[in-house]
Amino acid sequence: MEDVLIKKIWDDVLNILKDNIVATTYETWILPLVPHSFEDNCFCVLSGQNLAIQIIQKHQKQINKALSQVCGKEVNFKVIYDENLHKQIEKEKQKARKEEQKEFIKNLETRITSSKYDGLKQMYSSCNLNLKYKFENFVVGANNKFAYAVAVAVAKDPGVQYNPLFIYGGSGLGKTHLLQAIGHDILFNKPKLKVKYVKAEEFINDLVNSLAKGMDKTGDKNKKMNEFRSKYRNVDVLLVDDIQLIEGKARTEEEMFNTFESLHNSGKQIVFTSDRSPDKFENTPDRLKTRFQMGLLADIQVPDIETRMAILTKLANDNNINMPSDVVEFLSSVYNKNIRELEGAFNTVSAYTSINEIPITVDTVKKIIGYSDRHKNTTVDGIIDIVAGYYNVSVEDIKSTNRAAKTAYARQIAIYLAKEMTNESFPFIGNCFNRKHTTIMYSHQKVKSDLLTDKNLAADLKFIADKINE
Repeated sequence: MEDVLIKKIWDDVLNILKDNIVATTYETWILPLVPHSFEDNCFCVLSGQNLAIQIIQKHQKQINKALSQVCGKEVNFKVIYDENLHKQIEKEKQKARKEEQKEFIKNLETRITSSKYDGLKQMYSSCNLNLKYKFENFVVGANNKFAYAVAVAVAKDPGVQYNPLFIYGGSGLGKTHLLQAIGHDILFNKPKLKVKYVKAEEFINDLVNSLAKGMDKTGDKNKKMNEFRSKYRNVDVLLVDDIQLIEGKARTEEEMFNTFESLHNSGKQIVFTSDRSPDKFENTPDRLKTRFQMGLLADIQVPDIETRMAILTKLANDNNINMPSDVVEFLSSVYNKNIRELEGAFNTVSAYTSINEIPITVDTVKKIIGYSDRHKNTTVDGIIDIVAGYYNVSVEDIKSTNRAAKTAYARQIAIYLAKEMTNESFPFIGNCFNRKHTTIMYSHQKVKSDLLTDKNLAADLKFIADKINE
């Protein structure tokens, strides 16, 4: 069959797949495939990424269905790894990276040296932004697609919509990355705007120091507080990281409330990040809590394994490190809680193998990270799944508000085992069960107390724990 027709068939297949496969998987693994041949009823494509073959196997049925729909008959599908294509892709990536760096530096220098943008360099410094936290370095997956989209929208038109924007999710999932990316984008594209990025802890310390210095008998007691307020209110965009840290600190909450009112009433953009949603702030005044909730809430979930593999592959490509596909898959399966741990493992492995001049293999990686084949990577969701099956209830019911006796009992057992068999905190487990951490603590303690007198419960827990460890 002619190459033009083969390409036309594949383009039609891609149009179908892009609406049926998660964007991360589609863009990272499927879109780069190159149509090669269509012979003996087998449609063959080439990949320059060895890992793509394993990923695509999970979507074989969807691809076969799309091919059959386009061709009007049942068609087989095959992916072949091509070394020449791999080299070509790597060469193009390196060229693109160099061009991107040149363009970025050129534009930045133009803006900084121009009198119109004299304050840009100073703004970067005062914002304390990390240059690696930009939108183009953020890997988008099903777990963060919505948060990414609204962050981009805020950066494009700050103060116009989604104000305030409240991004929440567990530790190490990319909240700070998105927050700083907003700042970078605004500073670069709208340099006249004044942007302020601050960690909540820094805001607290700044307030405490201002109050203390304001009590100095040698100066105006209001001077330092006026300077503090001016610092955070005379801005166009305020980005506050880890806002949950101000919870229960009455004076800080009061200052944040007044800062919020001043900025919001002036049409200035405010973005917060937190490890939990505002409704789970138990010791925050309602008037401040409602301010957090009055704009748009966007949560970030734990990335699925395909997104984690995409992140790891991007890290390897960006650092010109040849990390085999089996190593990428192994590390992505072991570090499944957050991105920060995954990046930490990547840095450790790449540094160790580089210094010792040894190849990166699964066996080598296991030694580096202290992994044992006997070690079980137990997760809260895995525990919930097994407990649900044992008590014949659904996972959805366990995570819901269903109060039926059977479901409530299974839920308490799952909570107890989640705390006993993982290293997760009560707040983290609470997020998995869609409950406050105080409720999780109560359920754990109740099962723990019942174990002292209920032998049947002890036997059940042992049986379930053995199942989890299989």
